[in-house]
Amino acid sequence: MTTALPDYYFRIRENGAIVFRLDTENRNRRIEMDQIAVVNLRKGEIKPHGDTVLSAEDEAAIEAWVIERTELLLHREVDDILRTVDHLNLTTQWAQSRASDDQLDAVTDTLLLAMHDLRNVLVRKKADRLEQDR
Repeated sequence: MTTALPDYYFRIRENGAIVFRLDTENRNRRIEMDQIAVVNLRKGEIKPHGDTVLSAEDEAAIEAWVIERTELLLHREVDDILRTVDHLNLTTQWAQSRASDDQLDAVTDTLLLAMHDLRNVLVRKKADRLEQDR
């Protein structure tokens, strides 16, 4: 069973992607990847590569990818935070049941400061939201 390759490949970068147009319809039957653009998600920029002029199809494919990627990253961000809650619970159980005094000495101050900082931010943000709701 063969599956068709997509028309575009997005090489993920820290802040977006490099966009390639794929070509398999060449005489060598090889996959050719022509870089056509660079996407910066943070800035919301799509920059054509070199002298490339993006077609309406190129722009539509890139914009669809930007929407999909942004949604995925937002979902992952919330999932990461929920995993952090799980890790905090596991850390609590570890501290209560298995941690040695030396292990606790190694992590207690760092954990307390991080939790204090997080608590301050969460309380302040919640107060701001409650004030806005009034």
